[in-house]
Amino acid sequence: MTGPQDLCQSPVLTDKASRFAHHLERDLDAVVAGLSQPWNSGVVEGHVNRIKMLKRQMFGRAGFELLRKRVLLAK
Repeated sequence: MTGPQDLCQSPVLTDKASRFAHHLERDLDAVVAGLSQPWNSGVVEGHVNRIKMLKRQMFGRAGFELLRKRVLLAK
């Protein structure tokens, strides 16, 4: 039977955790800023998500002009 202690000693998991930690250290300034700043990009991401959804709905149906109208008129 495999327990949690065996998973922590797995070479694959240890390697992945080590690489993850290395990338966190490399981007430490961005990580600290992301966790400590009062603002975020949630509103922008919401608009991008909405536009992508409209684009998926319109795929193969019409040209750019109709997609543009739907993006500008959709709320």
